Amino acid sequence: MTSDLDREAERVRQVYARRAERGLDARYAYWTPANLFIYQSRERALLSLLRSEGMLPLSDRHVLDVGCGDGAVLQDCLRYGARVEDLSGVDLLADRVESARARLPGATLEVGDGQSLPFEDARFDLVLGFTLLSSVLDDDGRRRLVIEMLRVARPGGLIVLYDFWINPFNRDARPLKRDDVRSLFAGHTVEFRRTTLAPPITRALAGLPGGWLACTMLGIIPFANTHYLAAIKV
Repeated sequence: MTSDLDREAERVRQVYARRAERGLDARYAYWTPANLFIYQSRERALLSLLRSEGMLPLSDRHVLDVGCGDGAVLQDCLRYGARVEDLSGVDLLADRVESARARLPGATLEVGDGQSLPFEDARFDLVLGFTLLSSVLDDDGRRRLVIEMLRVARPGGLIVLYDFWINPFNRDARPLKRDDVRSLFAGHTVEFRRTTLAPPITRALAGLPGGWLACTMLGIIPFANTHYLAAIKV
């Protein structure tokens, strides 16, 4: 009999398969002006957050990325001082895990479901979940993910989420409100930092003359940012 856990995992696999068939992955190529602006803005916010939490450099830190995809975020962690043998990741999609293994030989990268992580309790100093919880539509699935992330994070460690609070055009995802995060991590201190100018605006402006400056100025407006970073202290 198929469990709720298995059904939700299969739904997510189908979403990404449809996206690949439609050629939408190319839309997120790092080198396009809009994506470069988005990724660099997120990275600045992430480094500021990690610095404020005393997590930098990441040397001697064990890091897990739940929903690691092709390992791009874990690769960033190498630049932040992490050792490759201290990096771990889990993703539902086997082809993405293979890409991550090619990118990060020596890291521990597994095909698996974040709702049942293949790691022991209190192993990781830093647990990452980038656009992870918004990809899960039902409340129970989100709770299972959070329970697992908390289980594998060591006491005194940090969980960092990057997610969006609004996205009216994506029916395969469900926005993650700040109150949702507070409820899911009840009893833990949560700090939010806004980031990411609305992608439709960024795509329209970033490649134009003066577009980078325009995006930077618009990003100062709080409601123009569709995403945030959330730091949860364990």
